Amino acid sequence: MNGIETNSNLGRHVFGVAALAFGLITLAWQDYNGWHLPRYIVYPAAAAEIFGGAAIQFRRTAKTGAVALGAVYLVFALACVPGIVAKPRIYNSWGNFFEQFSLVTGAAIVYARLSSAWSSETLNRIGRILLGVCAASFTLEQAIYLHATASLVPKWLPPSQMFWAVATTVAFALAAVALLTNRMALLAARLLTMMLVSFGLLVWVPLVISDPHSHTNWSENAETFGIAGAAWILADLLGAYRPSDHRPAMT
Repeated sequence: MNGIETNSNLGRHVFGVAALAFGLITLAWQDYNGWHLPRYIVYPAAAAEIFGGAAIQFRRTAKTGAVALGAVYLVFALACVPGIVAKPRIYNSWGNFFEQFSLVTGAAIVYARLSSAWSSETLNRIGRILLGVCAASFTLEQAIYLHATASLVPKWLPPSQMFWAVATTVAFALAAVALLTNRMALLAARLLTMMLVSFGLLVWVPLVISDPHSHTNWSENAETFGIAGAAWILADLLGAYRPSDHRPAMT
């Protein structure tokens, strides 16, 4: 059988909840992630995220939900391309592209994992490479904007804000190398997921609580958990099979 078994779905559920939240935030502020887009784009995007986030939770509708989410995230990833072409030396547009593309990858893995057309080996390899490239981009983005990254670290967290900015940048780099080379890839995917979840819990949730009227705080929170969900989806995929015998791993 070429289809991928779906023993672990926690990543898919986290990814879907984040998408649903993102859609509600987009609808409430009538804006997608602070991009100041016209309403005829914002409303369909919000509807797709809300529908896709709900549909992806259930086995029978998960493929449809994944298509809806993958499509909307792909549109916004492609929307970053003109900025990249116009100012290729400014990494912000590159960073925005790969943030959206990581979400596209999460949705694509969910769809492919539920499709009998994909073998476990092929999907594992493609998933690793795509998320690995995104992790490499996260590394560059944090390194280039290191002081801005440090400013987001809670001041109460020892030993210092800059220490954690550098440490997490190195962690992104190690995760990228592990995923791209398939060396301890499962461990890397799980640790990457944990780090991204910690970003949400330690950085963005407190910011939402301190300033609940900020659209940026809400959208960045939802996006962070969405990217964490994409990494979790990959970890679920890599943990579901032993590469040596292709049998489902014990859970």
